[in-house]
Amino acid sequence: MNLKVISKATVVNQYLPKKLTAKTTVTAFAPSNIALCKYWGKRDVELNLPLNSSLSISLGHLGSHTRISHSDSGGDVILLNTKEQALDSSFSRKILDFIALFRRTQPLPLIIDTRNNIPTAAGLASSASGFAALMIALNDFFDLQLDKPTLSAFARMGSGSASRSVFSGFVRWDMGEQSDGMDSVASQLDSHWPGFCIGLIKVSSVQKPVDSRSGMARTIKTSNLYASWPAQASADLLSIEAAIKNKNFSDLGQSAEKNALSMHATMMSAWPPLVYWLPESLAVMHKIWQLRSDGIAVYFTMDAGPNLKLLFESSAKKILEIEFPDMEIIQPFGNE
Repeated sequence: MNLKVISKATVVNQYLPKKLTAKTTVTAFAPSNIALCKYWGKRDVELNLPLNSSLSISLGHLGSHTRISHSDSGGDVILLNTKEQALDSSFSRKILDFIALFRRTQPLPLIIDTRNNIPTAAGLASSASGFAALMIALNDFFDLQLDKPTLSAFARMGSGSASRSVFSGFVRWDMGEQSDGMDSVASQLDSHWPGFCIGLIKVSSVQKPVDSRSGMARTIKTSNLYASWPAQASADLLSIEAAIKNKNFSDLGQSAEKNALSMHATMMSAWPPLVYWLPESLAVMHKIWQLRSDGIAVYFTMDAGPNLKLLFESSAKKILEIEFPDMEIIQPFGNE
């Protein structure tokens, strides 16, 4: 492993003109995504380079809309869901630090207006869609003419999963090997699966006690089980990719559920242990396992949090709406 730290600015600067030209106003949208094969652990924290490849499904119309325009006030303005944010807030600092990679020393005060239509109560992270939308908008605003792989690589520097949100549908993010990370990019799979459903199950909307970045670092440092995770994830990714190609829902669901549980097992074996589940999370899992034993083809996946995302086909939609009346259902490819 290359231990030399390469800065984001060093990488990005190679792709930029000496002086930026800017449009008046641009808007962009990027979908949120759910990882079916997770990434957990980084080989480079600065560039957000993962220790394993991953694969996701986008959430269609759910995501982030970003509008960039010139600021006449002489300073930057950051808006989130129509509310102005303090420039020293955590949200604003992340946005401004990312913009600085492109703006550099040029005096270009901007208004960054981000609007998420993601149901935050369902525990869906908005950072992936947010940074992807911001990157797409910056590319247009400054007329950088960057291709999709480069957009994916740069979005990743804001949030790892943002590399996947540059695309829609089923998306694979390759871990890459280069020290500058420019081969750690996502690509969209050529697959359309009408009737594929994702159900969002809210267990808790309370902020988790340990964020994912800290959780990854703790797991790598203290979990004896983590050594087997990259190989497990690689095998799961191949299984899921084959299942998507063959439209084999059972294989996809089993592999995705196993992958999520394997990731949580590595977290639980960290010290202090990382247990993101709540009693209600486990109750939903048992309910899903019972439904499967009753012949209902439904599976689940979980990120680093207590909420579950159900995977099923439209043929099971009616009965699952009865079993989980508060569930929000997304069909990324529409109906059959």
